[in-house]
Amino acid sequence: MATLKDIAKRAGVSSATVSRILNQDETLSVTPQTRERVQEIARELNYKKKSSPSSKTVIGIFQWVTLFQELEDPYYQAIRSGIERYCMTENLEIRRAFQSDPDYMNTLRGVQGLICIGKFNDKQIQLFESITPNVIFVDMQTSKINCNTISLDFEQAVVDALNYLTSLGHTSIAYLGGKEYLNDDTVYFEQRKDTFIRYCKEHQISYEPYLKETEFSADAGYQMMMELIEAGTLPSAVFAASDPIAIGAMRALYQKGYRIPEDISVMGFDDINVAKFSNPPLTTVHAPADFMGQFAAHYIQLLAESNTKLSYNMPVRMTLPCEITIRDTCGASSDL
Repeated sequence: MATLKDIAKRAGVSSATVSRILNQDETLSVTPQTRERVQEIARELNYKKKSSPSSKTVIGIFQWVTLFQELEDPYYQAIRSGIERYCMTENLEIRRAFQSDPDYMNTLRGVQGLICIGKFNDKQIQLFESITPNVIFVDMQTSKINCNTISLDFEQAVVDALNYLTSLGHTSIAYLGGKEYLNDDTVYFEQRKDTFIRYCKEHQISYEPYLKETEFSADAGYQMMMELIEAGTLPSAVFAASDPIAIGAMRALYQKGYRIPEDISVMGFDDINVAKFSNPPLTTVHAPADFMGQFAAHYIQLLAESNTKLSYNMPVRMTLPCEITIRDTCGASSDL
């Protein structure tokens, strides 16, 4: 590996001069020709500057929900926890900001890498990329690969979940979900709902009377389930797009005297920690939110600390798999 001394010997200057030139010290009194020669020799020798052990790479974390909303839905909290755990292990400095913060742009200025958790429109994407070119958007899918993204394979996850429910004989399945809105009030495309509807149509599953969308919360799950119960007809199974929704729905069913899974099966999505402690423990789709955060942080660290420029720089889309965690809230259809 080339050293400052190697460059100095070929350039005919001192090692201290080489160091100051490569660190872009404008106070150094040398000719432009000398600066150019030193830089050219450094490139020829493939010299890589050592980072100071006292300096830290600064990674920004931007959360699109408020702190209160994050506490209400542990999924986003798990993503951020994964990022922070990785940064602590790698001795990376962290700057946190929430969309509800009045001056979040100034908080994030100067970071070497930026991890944005949530859903963002094109204007926001450009805004964050103006802070640093090293940006990744977590839990966001785009129709075109025009920025770095990492998300879950929601489509296959829903197919696997419904395959499991239909294998138990369920032919009428409710969908309880939530709507998420971009900064311009546009409704974000919900892959789980789209896949659910397509699957039900292809497999002759009755779903239309049981499809509801409000918010991703336990309160919303409770209210949506109450509406189905009061309508007088229930499906044999419920697929909830989040565990909080599923837990809220289970509470409504218990209040009205329904047994789970004897009378109706319930499946969630996320596999948050509390899911295994519900009564009965919730069958759900395990979403590796913590790992997704760690992986995003690792990728951004590689971008931020790279000493070489890629000759062909382009955005990437990364998709992580999910798997079903079978517990006790799903059973054979009572219609069998």
